Amino acid sequence: MFNALRSVTAALVLATVVSAAHAQGFPSRTVRLIVPFPPGGTTDILAREVGAQLAQKWGVPVTVDNKAGASGTIGSQDVQRSAPDGHTLMITATHHVINPSMRKTLPYDTKADFTSLALIAVVPNVLVVSPGFAPATVAELIRVAKDRPGAISFGSTGIGGANHLSGELFKAMAGVDMVHVPYKGAAPALNDLLGGQIPVMFDSVPGVLPHIRSGKLRALGVTTKARVASLPEVPTIDEAGVRGFEATAWFGMYGPRAMPAELAARINRDTAEVLAQTAVREKLGKLGAEPGAMTQPAFAQFVDAEIDKWGGVVRRAGIQPE
Repeated sequence: MFNALRSVTAALVLATVVSAAHAQGFPSRTVRLIVPFPPGGTTDILAREVGAQLAQKWGVPVTVDNKAGASGTIGSQDVQRSAPDGHTLMITATHHVINPSMRKTLPYDTKADFTSLALIAVVPNVLVVSPGFAPATVAELIRVAKDRPGAISFGSTGIGGANHLSGELFKAMAGVDMVHVPYKGAAPALNDLLGGQIPVMFDSVPGVLPHIRSGKLRALGVTTKARVASLPEVPTIDEAGVRGFEATAWFGMYGPRAMPAELAARINRDTAEVLAQTAVREKLGKLGAEPGAMTQPAFAQFVDAEIDKWGGVVRRAGIQPE
């Protein structure tokens, strides 16, 4: 018994030493930061800003590698196949936690095959309606939707996207029946909302803020748990009566599975220090993004919870995986 305990203790000590050695030796060469989407989007912009700051901090180049395709799965698989030494990382969007429930098959296990490292940023969404639509509050929208089940439509940028599933979560939690109208991208959906062809949509705050300020759209509620600085007069949907509602677009950093704990903690701390810089916070603010602030274990728990949450939304909505 004593020998067995001694062996276990020795193994734990060795694992700790190895983990610490990985953290101390990192980085030893260029770090590749994969973005599984094309250049120019929000994910790419965030990755380039964070990557540039980490390069200064680490003293090695951090190169952004755009590997787009299949709703982010091509770039994600590249990370999954990489060595867990911190030199191949990924920054990606909410698609990462939605894909497991939207696709019949994936070339990896989203929960098991990645190390969740850091929350990079959160972009609030807002429930907006066209000017000619009568409801002026979330409560009024719910009342009208209950009085006229299936008569109100809401638009989105496509099936399975964050704004589509925000609408499905709202339907489930508010107990209403609204019809989803998917579009091929944000521009045509927003055009029809502005034109009154659809009355309701969930969209990112940066995407619709100018139209809210000009009076072309009305904001009924933001999807975060706290009010948004750029729309301080707009209540959260939670405080407007749909208790517990939260649906945000967020961006995270990941590595391959089995990254040593000390290395994962080191990358998380370094990223947090970068995100806390005033200049970085100001740049993210211009995108309507709020910098993340989570420890590595907390972010890992958050990612798993988000996979489960959106899986439940997809099942309740009856969305068929592709």
